[in-house]
Amino acid sequence: MKYTVITGASSGIGYEAAMAFAERGKNIVAVARREDKLQELKEAIVSEYPSVDVVIKTADLSDSEQVYTFYNSLKEYDIETFINNAGFGNFDSVAEQDLTKIQNMLRLNIEALTVLSSLFVRDYENVPGTQLINISSGGGYTIVADAVTYCSTKFYVSAFTEGLAQELTAKGAEMKAKVLAPAATETEFAQRSLDINEFEYSGSVPQYHTAKEMAEFMLNLYDSDKVVGIVNGETYEFSLVDPIYPYVNRTPK
Repeated sequence: MKYTVITGASSGIGYEAAMAFAERGKNIVAVARREDKLQELKEAIVSEYPSVDVVIKTADLSDSEQVYTFYNSLKEYDIETFINNAGFGNFDSVAEQDLTKIQNMLRLNIEALTVLSSLFVRDYENVPGTQLINISSGGGYTIVADAVTYCSTKFYVSAFTEGLAQELTAKGAEMKAKVLAPAATETEFAQRSLDINEFEYSGSVPQYHTAKEMAEFMLNLYDSDKVVGIVNGETYEFSLVDPIYPYVNRTPK
């Protein structure tokens, strides 16, 4: 039995991605901090797709030790796809940002994603059919005012994943690495970024996609031979493209 691992699966894009992969008959390992929300996801999948095995794991991936503990707990499963979706944003000027929150964001958006990607590549890069999909953002290709630090974390995700994709290709590895870059998406992102309890996208955001639409875009990326799936921040059209950042393959002297 092969499994699709999805971090940040308790809500938003992660939740809908789990539902979308389950619809294809993919067994799911879902991880997030909120066990009650994970249990709701499991019940929803089992109700609609009873043949799918769903494993839920609780972990706070902004805690470095829990990242390794979580990955080690996957050793008993045969992983086909690993989706690094967990992450959050922040809207503040650099001078005014809450540094405790920022440190947690850096650990989750960058450190956890890098460690989990590296461990997965180490174990599975030569296994046919494997894919690593890392979730970046339109803010991983454009700097947004009052979100400089958040965008910087997503620039890292985009550059790291694009570079890894080309590294794997150059090595002749079986694994494919891909990056999904959404624009505004109706999730809990705004609440956590703004530190508020409620946010209504309708009437507040001129254009946005639903989390379910983004999960569909993710499947389009999964099915393609392209490295980047990106939403245009002006037209909100989704495109599948080759790597965007320049990559120089130098032979050491």
